[in-house]
Amino acid sequence: MARKSLIQRDKKRKKLELKYHWIRGSLKKEIHKVPLLSDKWEIYVKLQSLPRNSAPTRLHRRCFLTGRPRANYRDFGLSGHRLREMVQACLLPGATRSSW
Repeated sequence: MARKSLIQRDKKRKKLELKYHWIRGSLKKEIHKVPLLSDKWEIYVKLQSLPRNSAPTRLHRRCFLTGRPRANYRDFGLSGHRLREMVQACLLPGATRSSW
């Protein structure tokens, strides 16, 4: 189980990313449209003034059951450990254990 503070930090980052998503996107589009370098620098300063935690690269996918940050499967939203347990218990429809 992940520490509660780390899970809360990720939730806060997700909220900030959603809040500044359109602002960040419009500034990035504006950078490509402006031909002058001096104008681009002004836009870069505006982009850098946004909160760091609003950047989408700071988000981390976590297992929704345990909060584990590693070995996540996007299709299920689970960590590999929990996914294996649930498949063995036949709790995930359509997922089968591999055998070779």
